[in-house]
Amino acid sequence: MRIISKALHFMRKFKTMRPHPFDCKGAQPQLHGVLTGAGLGIFISVTLAQMSAKDKRRKLNTSLYMAPPITDADQLLTTEDDMKTKMELLIMKIQADFCRALEAEEYCGRKFKVDRWLRPEGGGGITCVLQDGEVFEKAGVNISVVTGHLPPSAVQQMRTRGKKLSEGERPFFAAGVSAVIHPRNPMVPTIHFNYRYFEVENNDGSRQWWFGGGTDLTPYYLDEEDAIHFHKALKNACDEHDILYYPKFKKWCDDYFRIEHRNECRGLGGIFFDDIDSPSQEDAYKFVSACAHAVIPSYLPLVRRHKNDEYGDRERQWQLLRRGRYVEFNLIYDRGTKFGLYTPGARYESILMSLPLTARWEYMHAPPENSKESELIEVLRNPKDWVPLEPVRVS
Repeated sequence: MRIISKALHFMRKFKTMRPHPFDCKGAQPQLHGVLTGAGLGIFISVTLAQMSAKDKRRKLNTSLYMAPPITDADQLLTTEDDMKTKMELLIMKIQADFCRALEAEEYCGRKFKVDRWLRPEGGGGITCVLQDGEVFEKAGVNISVVTGHLPPSAVQQMRTRGKKLSEGERPFFAAGVSAVIHPRNPMVPTIHFNYRYFEVENNDGSRQWWFGGGTDLTPYYLDEEDAIHFHKALKNACDEHDILYYPKFKKWCDDYFRIEHRNECRGLGGIFFDDIDSPSQEDAYKFVSACAHAVIPSYLPLVRRHKNDEYGDRERQWQLLRRGRYVEFNLIYDRGTKFGLYTPGARYESILMSLPLTARWEYMHAPPENSKESELIEVLRNPKDWVPLEPVRVS
């Protein structure tokens, strides 16, 4: 756009130049067109060469990330204003920051295993997993940058959600970061977050785009102070963009992360949203970025507060039972898991990274009345508001 703007400025300036008094009147328009075309061509060629030379002197600092980007680094430098590039760099930074924050809470220098993989159909991802740590029994933080063609069944499913897509296979781009952290200590809650961008191309070249995501907390024992802190951090991120976001997306989260056959929520909720395509692409991106950056301040204080708490076999067995509920939701209801498994060239290891190392199912288990375990179940069956909502004035 900068090149075109400069070129138009050049043309306007050229038109205002007074012709030489001895110029032939009949030849002036033709000569003007020739000179303008030649001048514009030379100007654009020189400018492109200058910009290309400048780009060659720049280098993407890949040390900020857990691994080199999926997209070629030189290409990312030349497409900085493209939302696909912005989203890829954002999710890679979120992944790296979160992994390093979790590593800092571990003992004995436990680090994430980094697995960078490529997808034959287009794109790839970076899977980071920490297993058998002293603080985190299993922690997975994934990013994926995927291109290819959506099968007609997936396109049809999106059309039912109101997406104006051409029928048949459609070229698509998807980029997202997803994490699930299963702590060893039952007093430390599990956290899940996912932030993603989707773009689909129609037959006429037009593009449909939208964002989705959310962050939610799954404790094994209820700590109201933890719940309030967590929800405040998410509300603050939402309020920077629209004070209606948090109550709307909090309810959406409570409704979405619900295990219907158990009549209980998976955890204490958080925020969840999908199909965000307003008020503008840039505004939607900034909102998603704010939510993603709120993960560390929402969760790490809870890890530090409880990772050294005492617990026994009773608490451990309850934790394993609650993990069983987590597995049930992910395999039966979670839309992201289903989409990932049905996508051509799906990488199952990364998709099922969210499952814990160990879980437990007991036949007809029910916690004792008036116990700490039953206190959690009551809240899971009846979600509550953890932070007060400000009244909204409608003018």
